[in-house]
Amino acid sequence: MTQFSSNTFNNLVVSSWAIGIKRNLRMPIILILFFSASGCTTLFPIIPVDQSVPLALLPTSAIGIEDKRARFREIFCTVLQERGDSLADYRSCDQALQHLDTESAGEGEPVNLGFSKYGLTAIVIPGVGWDCFDEWLDTHYSIESHINKFGYNLKMLKVEGLSSSIRNAELIHDAVIALPELRNNHKLVLIGYSKGANDILEALVAYPKLHTHIAAVVSIAGAIGGSPLAEDAEQTHLSLLTKWPGAKCTNGDAGAIESLRPSVRQAWLSRNSLPDGIPYFSLVSLPEPERVSVALKSSYNRLRLIDSRNDGQLLFFDQVIPRSSLLGYLNADHWAIAVPIARSHQLIGTTFADQNDFPREALYEAILRFVEEDLDASPTN
Repeated sequence: MTQFSSNTFNNLVVSSWAIGIKRNLRMPIILILFFSASGCTTLFPIIPVDQSVPLALLPTSAIGIEDKRARFREIFCTVLQERGDSLADYRSCDQALQHLDTESAGEGEPVNLGFSKYGLTAIVIPGVGWDCFDEWLDTHYSIESHINKFGYNLKMLKVEGLSSSIRNAELIHDAVIALPELRNNHKLVLIGYSKGANDILEALVAYPKLHTHIAAVVSIAGAIGGSPLAEDAEQTHLSLLTKWPGAKCTNGDAGAIESLRPSVRQAWLSRNSLPDGIPYFSLVSLPEPERVSVALKSSYNRLRLIDSRNDGQLLFFDQVIPRSSLLGYLNADHWAIAVPIARSHQLIGTTFADQNDFPREALYEAILRFVEEDLDASPTN
């Protein structure tokens, strides 16, 4: 699902099968109890989002972020307005997308809301532990069904949720090369959520043969610079996810936490240049404090010791791919962007994941429409 700190696991109590049996329920009820952080901890003051400027904490050799927030806002807002509340977890554009200082006004160009011009194939690489939670989440593949009716072909790629980015890079390579779409010269859009974005970048560096098949790379709340929460976490804590009800994950190479440490990620960015010729796009999760779910409050407060502008798992400046185009800042915590807990688990959704609502289907539609428009404007097309 995402990365976790040792503090989170030390304060985590999972009660499932016993409660389900006592209440004669067919499906287990999961109760997650998070205890608040120590009241003696001194926190840095909250920095108002609307007084912030876009930041990226990157090696000095990796600069050149292009600001495309204005056009993405136009597309996302248009999609939200058109789809309205016909999609789950509807929010208005102003509620879903942050407006940071220095964002320019859009030009008012029309947005295509019809059939995809290129019929893009998009492969989504999920974050840590997704294969442990997939069955329990019971997503009904709502994003895929919504996106694909417009002529896109979006699918989730199964990687090893508890493995390193090196291992998952290999799995991405093998899966992409085997896709039947490549035989028809279709190019792919790779979309990485959380650690999934790191897995994609490692695959592109390690396997140059992939480059000709990739039309674009999109990071959604990507752990590009790692997470400070991973510095004092242990893989043994993460291994508890293999015991989650319905989990189909294994420990893999047990390298997920190591791949999320800031020291590891920053060193990797210093040593490796991303391949040219592929457009990269970054979407950052940056919630207002009241949009952080109870379950993420403890880790959100820990990260506040560094910067209040975090999503409960990542600092906002650690989510930008070097030399990418910045698409926007989403007013949602790390789980709300991609993990639909509240839709299938109402008890948890009204207690611990109480800020889990976000228009994910509209977000993915806006992403692909933006990418398609950007590719159409590229001189190489």
